[in-house]
Amino acid sequence: MSLLEKLGLDRKKNVPPKGLNDKARLEEEQLKRKNLFIKLGIAAAFLILVLLLYPRDVIKEVSYQINEPWRQDDLTAPFDFSILKTDREIESEIQQIRQITAPVFHIDTTVPELVFAQMDSVMNRLNPVLEAYTSWKAHSDRQSDTAIADSLSFQRIKANSNLLFTDSNLNFMLLQYARIQQENSRQTFVGDDVRTRLQHLLTEIYRNGVIDIPKSDLPSTEISVRNTTDRTERFASISTVRDMEELNEFVSFRLNRMFRDEAAAIAVQLYAAFIQPNLLYNETQTRQLIDEAIGNISPTKGAVAAGQVIIRRGDLIDQERLNMLQSLEAARASRASNLELSLRALGDTLLMIAILATFLFYLYLYRQPIFDSNSKFLLVFIALFLVVGSSAFLIRIEPVSEYLVPLALAPLLLTIFFDSRVGIIGAISISLMTALMNGYSFEFLTATLVASSIGVYSVRDIRQRSQYFLNTPGIIFLSYAFVLLGFTLSRSGAWDVLGMNLLIVFVNVLLISILTYPLIFLFEKLFQLTTDVTLYELNDNNNSLLKELMFKATGSFQHSVQVANLTEAAAAAIGANALLARVGALYHDIGKMEKPQYFVENQGGGVNPHDQLTPAMSAKIIRDHVKAGVRRAQRDNLPPVIVNFIETHHGNSIIQYFYNKALMEADSENEVHDNFFRYEGPLPSTKETGILLMADAIEAASRAMSDPSHKKLENLVNRIVDEKVAEGQLIDCPLTFRDISLIKQAFLKNLSAMHHSRIKYPGQDKKDNAVDGRTAAEGALSKDYPKENGKGNGSKNSGPTKDSGSGRTSSETDAKPGNARQTGAENQKPEADGNTSPEK
Repeated sequence: MSLLEKLGLDRKKNVPPKGLNDKARLEEEQLKRKNLFIKLGIAAAFLILVLLLYPRDVIKEVSYQINEPWRQDDLTAPFDFSILKTDREIESEIQQIRQITAPVFHIDTTVPELVFAQMDSVMNRLNPVLEAYTSWKAHSDRQSDTAIADSLSFQRIKANSNLLFTDSNLNFMLLQYARIQQENSRQTFVGDDVRTRLQHLLTEIYRNGVIDIPKSDLPSTEISVRNTTDRTERFASISTVRDMEELNEFVSFRLNRMFRDEAAAIAVQLYAAFIQPNLLYNETQTRQLIDEAIGNISPTKGAVAAGQVIIRRGDLIDQERLNMLQSLEAARASRASNLELSLRALGDTLLMIAILATFLFYLYLYRQPIFDSNSKFLLVFIALFLVVGSSAFLIRIEPVSEYLVPLALAPLLLTIFFDSRVGIIGAISISLMTALMNGYSFEFLTATLVASSIGVYSVRDIRQRSQYFLNTPGIIFLSYAFVLLGFTLSRSGAWDVLGMNLLIVFVNVLLISILTYPLIFLFEKLFQLTTDVTLYELNDNNNSLLKELMFKATGSFQHSVQVANLTEAAAAAIGANALLARVGALYHDIGKMEKPQYFVENQGGGVNPHDQLTPAMSAKIIRDHVKAGVRRAQRDNLPPVIVNFIETHHGNSIIQYFYNKALMEADSENEVHDNFFRYEGPLPSTKETGILLMADAIEAASRAMSDPSHKKLENLVNRIVDEKVAEGQLIDCPLTFRDISLIKQAFLKNLSAMHHSRIKYPGQDKKDNAVDGRTAAEGALSKDYPKENGKGNGSKNSGPTKDSGSGRTSSETDAKPGNARQTGAENQKPEADGNTSPEK
């Protein structure tokens, strides 16, 4: 007896498969042991990565919150320790440093000289223009060659002087200068006057200083002015210097007071062309000063003496007490020895192992298909690591809230890929692990567990994509909000913390809505799994493959739809996956598109190509539609689970009609081998594929019935289901006797609805009688042989009316044309409805 058996943690013993020798059993045990080691390696890798991702020095040790009562005994200081400043206090000091630190400016002493030199250069270039204009005006009253030459000379000199003045300002100076020269006036030329006064004004301005950035960008009330040439530094009030905007307003005001309109305009234009600041902001040195000051901030603000009472039982934890508790935890961590740190890490590791072991035993005992599959097991732990690993990593980033990580994402994925129970146990495990890493926070544990669990409930039956993007994220957000509001009210406040947490939770659910659908698609491709999302997409009749089936093989498409309805209803009745069963049934006959005319439901006009073929060839064509369906499904990337429906929907049953026909044509039964007339299988191995095998045969048989009453349908369902069971077609399916009974009831209920009688309209009997009169002979024949292929019952070579696997054979018991049911004797009395029941 193994240890797990002694502890009661081993699986229930299953009956060992029959036919296995000792060597096969040994190989199977070795394979199980190898797979077990692989799974333990996956779980161990998950645990090691999570433990390595977050450093011990930033693990949150304080789980209590502000405004909640202290429920433990009175706490006294075990030793002297310093009180740490809160983050808010440190941030306040940092802001104060930024406000009082004087920005550094370097003075450029060459700027005034450069500005004045540029002004002088402009005025010097103006003098030749003034002289040329005066000479031209002196001769302009005479029509002479001199006047024309002077005019041309003036225009040339003016063009080459590259003056910056506007035409109006230049004309004003030209006229004034010419008038002064002509009148020999002692009046000062306006250009000289503007230059002189403007230079005096700028000298005064540069003495105080002009900065190159706006004053609004400076938090401080003073600046540091450094002269790198003289290696001096002085501090100046921000009010004594001017920025460029303030300087422009000041100079414009002063110049308008000094000069009249025309002269003021000339002065403003000359000033604007060359003005530039002489105090240049040095961001690098300013940042260095701030960083040095911030680095000198003390992290403490006092001390607690050993024996001093920190908090008494029942006292509310206010901000001051919370700060003292956090300071005590930090002091303990800093004073802890390597042994104490190792023991603390060991304790957390043991807790993580306990949580992980609980999850593993759940999979081992109650979700064996997941535990026994290496790929599914790996998918589970990848989903867990995505969120637990992210949470562990973000713990090292202090400002990041623990509510930012979308922890509900993993339970949602587990529910979508497996079931809600796996999702719930995953939610519990994730909540415990992350709460452990976040300082044993009960609030975090409760909020995460509630939100993740309700999110799992909302996706257990996905029907629309909007659930991923709207409904489920909205439900998760409301769940978080509900729990966080409850904790906030119980603490009598902390509304600012609630608002910030809700904002972070909103980002959390936004990440869930963005990541869920892409991760589903990625995991489906990587692990060859099929979710309800893919099944709902395949269930759409507008799917290109189904539309192609509808156009190429219309009868087969209609048959598939009816079989899908039967299969879905039966699967729902026994609690199987109804959606999977329906989708598998919709695609089970896509192989008939390759040669649709060989299947009776697609034939028309009484033409049956089987009339020209041997029974063996006909059976081969019918049998090959399964292979053709598998090839087409794989080419169109249908999920493997759907391909399984196509492969198994006939099991290894015999294509009875052509087998019987071959027996009739053969001289001896020994000449006919049933392997040539048998489908290759495999047998159905799931409840859903087993239901499809039965529904396929029953739907075909029901179509061949004339006047299908409830009793006839009941007999048909019971007979075909019992025959499939007796033939061993369902031997690999996990269907119980109770399941078979419920499946029969579901089949009968849906067949009765499909073949229900209708009220006749006035005059309908006459129309029916007229039709019956035209087809009297055909109607008589139909009692002995189903006339669905345009043939009577007298020809030995009559083709299949409903092929046994193709569509519909005339009967699985027809050993020769006619309708006697063969059950061991050569002929028996025909069935009450005049038809044997055709089989798929």
